Amino acid sequence: MVTINGEAVAAEGKSLAEYLLEAGYVRERVAVELNGDIVPKSVYDDTRLSAGDEVEIVAFVGGG
Repeated sequence: MVTINGEAVAAEGKSLAEYLLEAGYVRERVAVELNGDIVPKSVYDDTRLSAGDEVEIVAFVGGG
């Protein structure tokens, strides 16, 4: 299992980009931390999630 925003998720083997798409995130509007390190958007497609990974996703929203 992968811990994403504090919840256990069966996402092992998926790329970060795949997970974001499946979960409904817009990659241009999020910041992702993987095991304590910020992940550059340019490597979302190549970054594979593994069992035990801890991911934090922060979504940016507009407002006024």
